[in-house]
Amino acid sequence: DEIRDAAHMTGTTSAPKLQPIETRLVMLQTGMRAPMGIKLRAPDLETLDRMAVELESHMRQAPGIRADTVNADRVVGKPYLEIAIDREAISRYGLNIMDVQRTIGAAVGGMTVTTTVEGRERYPVRVRYPRELRGDIESLERVLVAAMDGTQIPLGDVAEVRYERGPQMIRGEDTFLTAYITFGGAAGMAEVDVVEGAQDYLAAMIDRGELVVPPGVSWRFAGSYEHQLRAMATLRVVLPLALGIIFLILYFQFKTVGTTLVVFSGIAVAWSGGFVMLYLYGQDWFIDFSVFGVNMRDLFNLYAINLSVAVWVGFLALFGIAVDDGVVMATYIGQRFEADKPQTRDEIRASVIEAGLRRIRPCLMTSATTLLALLPVLTSTGRGSDLLMPMTLPVVGGMTLAIVTWFTVPVLACAMKERRMSDASRRRFDLVVIVFVLIVVAAAALTLTHDTEPAFDPEPAAAVEEDPHRHH
Repeated sequence: DEIRDAAHMTGTTSAPKLQPIETRLVMLQTGMRAPMGIKLRAPDLETLDRMAVELESHMRQAPGIRADTVNADRVVGKPYLEIAIDREAISRYGLNIMDVQRTIGAAVGGMTVTTTVEGRERYPVRVRYPRELRGDIESLERVLVAAMDGTQIPLGDVAEVRYERGPQMIRGEDTFLTAYITFGGAAGMAEVDVVEGAQDYLAAMIDRGELVVPPGVSWRFAGSYEHQLRAMATLRVVLPLALGIIFLILYFQFKTVGTTLVVFSGIAVAWSGGFVMLYLYGQDWFIDFSVFGVNMRDLFNLYAINLSVAVWVGFLALFGIAVDDGVVMATYIGQRFEADKPQTRDEIRASVIEAGLRRIRPCLMTSATTLLALLPVLTSTGRGSDLLMPMTLPVVGGMTLAIVTWFTVPVLACAMKERRMSDASRRRFDLVVIVFVLIVVAAAALTLTHDTEPAFDPEPAAAVEEDPHRHH
C-alpha cells in the first residue's frame, strides 16, 4: 500500500505486487501484463479502440473487480506525421513521386552517402537536415525539392504535411486485430470467481441492450485462471479415481466390504476436517492470542484461503494418509477376533476394547508425527509458502479431526461383528457391493470427463455475434 500511494499518478494503474521476474512469468503464461484480462477482437482499428474503451468503462462497474485496476489498451491515439504528395503539382515542375520521396527521405530520415573506414571498423555516414529544420510542420514545409531545371521548390507547394491519429501498436492473434483489457480482482476473491462474475455481468448487459456488440467483434477472458480450470478438470477425474483405488487397496487388505467401508469412512471425517480448518483460517477470532509476546495469527500466517488447485492437491494427499489410523486399528481388531474367536456379544466387545487399548498409542504417534512434521510449513514465510500453505491446511485439519476414527472404527467393527455372527451370505453380499462401487466410480469418472467445461474457448462471444437481437 505504501508503494502504491508513493507511486500514484493520475490516469495510471499501478501493479506493485508484480515484480520483474513475476511479471515475466505472467506474460509468458497469459500474454498480458496482468494475471487476468479480456482479449478483444475486432475487424478494424477504430472499432477495436471504441469497444476497448467501452468495455473498460463497464468492467469498472463489474462486481468483484477493483475499478482502479481496469486498464484497456488505447489502440488509436498516437499522432502520425503524414506527407501527402500532390501529383498534379509535382507534374507541373516535371517531378515524379520518387524524386520527392527521395528528397523527403534524405532531409527527414537521412541518407547514407558514404562509409568511413577506421582499421577493421566500418561506420556509415548519414546526411540529413538538422533537427531545428525538420522538427515541426512549418519547418518541413520549407524543405526544398529540386525541380528538373534546378529550381528549388518548397515542399509545402507540392505536398500537404499534416498529423493523423493512428494506432499506437497493432497487435494480432489468430489473424484478428486484438486489444487487451486487463483487470484485477477484489481482495479475498478467487480468480475464477472474479472472471465468472465479470462474464455474467457483461452477458446481462448485452441481454438488457446496454452493451451493443458490433458485427465481427468478439472477446474472451484469458489469464492464469485458465490453468486452474484445466487443473480442476483433471482433478475431477483424478479425485474419484484416487478414492476408488484407495477403496480397492483396503478391500484387498481386509477382504470384506464392511471392514473396508469402516476404514474408508475416515476419509469422509478427514475431508470435513480439512474444510473446517480452511474456514477457521479465514476467521479473525481464530487463535487470536499471544504466547511469550508472539501473536499466534502472525506466527501461523493466518489469512483467508480460497479453494484452488493447491488446496485440492492437499486433499488428495490427505486421502492417502487419513486411513492410516483406521488400518492400524481395524487390522489388530481382526487379529484379536481370529485369536479369541468370540462367540457372544460380551466376548466381541471385550476383544474390541482390548484391541483398541493396544493400538491407541500407535495411532496417536502416527497422527502426532504427521502434524508435527507440518508445523514448519505452517509457520514458513519464505518463497513458496503461498503455495505450500494451501496444500498443508487440508492435511492438518483432516488429520486433527481424524482422531475421531480412534473411536468410530472400534465401535463400527464391533457392531458389524455382532451382526455377522448369523450372516451366512456375507461374502456374496460383499461381492455385489464391491461390483456396485466399481460401477459407480467408473460412471462418475466418465460423467465428470464429459461434463467438464473447456478451459480455453477460442470464441466465447461467437453466440453474441450470431444473435441478431443483440445488434439492434
